[in-house]
Amino acid sequence: MSGSTIKRGASPRKRAAIKGKARKPAVKQVSTWEKILRVMPFDQRVVDRFVTGAMILVFGSVAIAGATLAGVPQYIGTETAKAVGRAGFEVKRVEVTGIDRMERLTVYAIALDQHSMAMPLVDLEKVRDQLLDYGWIQDARVSRRLPDTLVVDIVERKPAAIWQHNQKLSLIDKEGVILEPVVPDQPAPELPLLIGKDANLEAVRLGKLMDQAPALKPMLASASWIGNRRWDLQFQSGEVLALPEGDAVAAKALLRFARIDGVRRLLGRGFLRFDMRDPTKFVARIKREQQTIDMPMPTASPNAVDRPAAEQGNEANGPA
Repeated sequence: MSGSTIKRGASPRKRAAIKGKARKPAVKQVSTWEKILRVMPFDQRVVDRFVTGAMILVFGSVAIAGATLAGVPQYIGTETAKAVGRAGFEVKRVEVTGIDRMERLTVYAIALDQHSMAMPLVDLEKVRDQLLDYGWIQDARVSRRLPDTLVVDIVERKPAAIWQHNQKLSLIDKEGVILEPVVPDQPAPELPLLIGKDANLEAVRLGKLMDQAPALKPMLASASWIGNRRWDLQFQSGEVLALPEGDAVAAKALLRFARIDGVRRLLGRGFLRFDMRDPTKFVARIKREQQTIDMPMPTASPNAVDRPAAEQGNEANGPA
């Protein structure tokens, strides 16, 4: 035991040397953002100002959006407009031009139906849209005349015919737009009569059809829309002309009838009905008798169309 050596650890000097050797200087960690700033050709202060400005812009945008959602700009605008109105710029007069048949009081009521009479708050487009809901008004222009006048310029529709359906009469324009009911107790205007379901919707096509025969147009008394497919025309002298189905075929038949009437004077001679539904035939009916003539009509010898009704009282050729 006496020969063995007991080690109680290193001496204090040696431990200090070992401890000093173990300590190394700490390495500073560089962030990615700092690395980017080192390679950028900008000064740190410039970057800081840019970041600060961007943050102010973002927060400002958020604040504006919040104010907009809360209605702050609208409130400010409304209050400003009301202040303008209190200063004398508010609606006190309505000037209406171009009106003839429509009630003026209706136009006044629409123009003055506003949440505020302040001129800047008058909804001109709304007034115009409400006016266009009335059949008589084809177009309308609404404007402000400062300090206190609304100007309403009306373009009215012109009545072109009377539509009869389900024992009711309505005044319509050339496009078939219903203008107003025709009161039975009052005298109706002297206009052509359109008869039948949806006959008013065919008014434009009827107008184009009658344009093919200008000489017959002023003689038209009524037009019946038959089976939603063709026209029966009644003239002021009482005769009825049955036209075929189809715009082109009907126009051709009407033009042919107009030419025959111009040469041989068909209207006003006692005929009751002319039937041209078959493009190859021309049927003329007198009371209970009728005469059927193939097209084109012969010109060499007299026939039922050439002779007055009094001379044909006993003739009957062909079925109705």
